[in-house]
Amino acid sequence: MAKAMSYRSMGNSGLKLSAFGLGGWTTYGGSVTDEALVAAIIKRAYDAGINFYDIADIYAKGESEKAMGKVLRQFPRHTLVISTKVFWPMSEDVNDKGLSRKHIMESIDKSLQRIGTDYVDLYFCHRPDPETPIAETVRAMDDLVRRGKVLYWGTSEWSGAQIREASAIANRLGLYAPQVEQPQLSLLEHRIFESDTQPAAEAHGMGLVTWSPLASGLLSGKYDEGLPEGARLSRVDWLRDKLLTDENRERVKQLKDAIQGLGCSRAQLALAWVASRLGVSSVITGATSVAQLEENLGALEIEITPAIAARLDALFPAA
Repeated sequence: MAKAMSYRSMGNSGLKLSAFGLGGWTTYGGSVTDEALVAAIIKRAYDAGINFYDIADIYAKGESEKAMGKVLRQFPRHTLVISTKVFWPMSEDVNDKGLSRKHIMESIDKSLQRIGTDYVDLYFCHRPDPETPIAETVRAMDDLVRRGKVLYWGTSEWSGAQIREASAIANRLGLYAPQVEQPQLSLLEHRIFESDTQPAAEAHGMGLVTWSPLASGLLSGKYDEGLPEGARLSRVDWLRDKLLTDENRERVKQLKDAIQGLGCSRAQLALAWVASRLGVSSVITGATSVAQLEENLGALEIEITPAIAARLDALFPAA
C-alpha cells in the first residue's frame, strides 16, 4: 500500500501543500487533450491526497487552465490549492505580456474565467519583467489579494536579489509580500537553487514549490537510447539543447547503480531527492497517464539517507 500523502507548510504561511503537486505544463490541454484521460489522472491525484494543482495562462495558451479547471470544479473548492501564472505574451498586442499593472489585472480575470473559479490560491509572476518596476508589480499583486481574487502571490525563476527587493518594497509600504517562489530543481539543476534562491526564500519566510524534478523526463532514463517520438524533449527545442547532452545522459545511466537495493526506479529516487531538499514545500510533478502518476507517488516511500545523498551529490555535483 502506498504511503499516505504528507503536507507541508508553505514557508511561514498557514497554507498546507501536498508534498507532491500536479502540474499542467506541456501536458493537459497540450500534448494530452483526451478529456477522459485528463479527468482520470487528476481524479487519481486527488484520491491520493494531492491538493496542489499548478497551471499557467501560457500553458497551451489557456487550454491547460480550461482542461484542468473542468475537472477540478468537481471537487470541493476548499480542498484544493490552485495556482496559475502571468507574464508570457498571450497575444500579439503590445500590452498583453509582462508584469505591468494592466496585464496583471486583465490576466487574472481571464484565468479565473478559464479555470472556473472565483479565486486562485497562488498567483505567480512567471518570470521577472525587466521592463516593469518591481514596485508596480508588487502594488498590483497586493490589490489582487485585497480584492480576494488571489490568496497568496509568488514569483517564479526570480533571482535572490529580485526576491529581496520585492519583499523590501512590500514591507516598507505595508503591502502583501510574495509568499512563495517556484524555481527549477532537479539532480541536474540545483546550483542556483542552493546558492541563491533557497537562501533568499528562507530569509523572507517564503515557501518553495519546484518544477521539472525529472529534468523533463531525462532522469527517468527515457532518453538513454535516443529521443523517443512525442517525448517532451522532442517537442521543446530549448529544453532539448540544454538538457540532452552526452554528459547528462551518462550521469543518468550511472544513476542505475544508485538505485541498486532500494527497490525503486530512477525517477522515484530523483523525485524523493528533490522533496528532501531544504525549504521545499511541494514538488510539482507531471503525468501523461495514470500509471506514470502511480510511479511518481511511489517516491513517497523513499527515504534519502545521508549515504544516498552523498552518492547522488558525487554523481550530480552543482555545476
